Amino acid sequence: MAVIHHTTVTPTKLELLATWLPTRPWYVGAGEPRLAKAGGFRLDDPQGEVGIEFMVTTDDAGPEPVAYLVPLTYRGAPLDGAEHALVGTMEHGVLGRRWAYDGCHDPVLAAELWALIEGRAEAQAQSVTDMVDREVTRSYAGPGLPPEQVTAPVAEDSPDGTRLPAPDGTTLHVQRTLRPLPQDAPLLPEGAVGHFGGTWQLPDGTRVQGLFGALYVGA
Repeated sequence: MAVIHHTTVTPTKLELLATWLPTRPWYVGAGEPRLAKAGGFRLDDPQGEVGIEFMVTTDDAGPEPVAYLVPLTYRGAPLDGAEHALVGTMEHGVLGRRWAYDGCHDPVLAAELWALIEGRAEAQAQSVTDMVDREVTRSYAGPGLPPEQVTAPVAEDSPDGTRLPAPDGTTLHVQRTLRPLPQDAPLLPEGAVGHFGGTWQLPDGTRVQGLFGALYVGA
């Protein structure tokens, strides 16, 4: 169980993301973003070593606000071979120096995300210790993927988002720019065998839901 520490973080997560987001191929803004935290959830690392957070942040620097999904991992030491995925370092008031990574490139997050989609893990509240987040949805209609096959992802970033291929031929497409869906709209896209989704808040205070990622066979 991840313990949420209500303490200072320097620089803040949003300050790190304001510098990092414009370097991503899926960033659609023009210039320096103006970010606000809009939602998200956490997953537990079974080993208790890595913090796992799925953050939704909105950027209202442009003519229309844009919501981004940013999976993040927080580590007490650098992750070998993941220099390309480093978002930045920060000083945590309780835990000390932390290395923040784009979680799609972190094997711990990838394994727990597959576990969430398959129903073997539960989403946790973003800011409350030991509370299940009931607004996070998931589904899976496949045979199940052995955990050892999802511990070394080769994430592929593009303007369309991030792809996490697995050796069994399935591919998880992680949405990076989010679009609200009507309350009664199905979150599972046509042709997908699994998904995960959730809610976030628009700048005007409206709470919306949307697809975070979909799982396809042979995609």
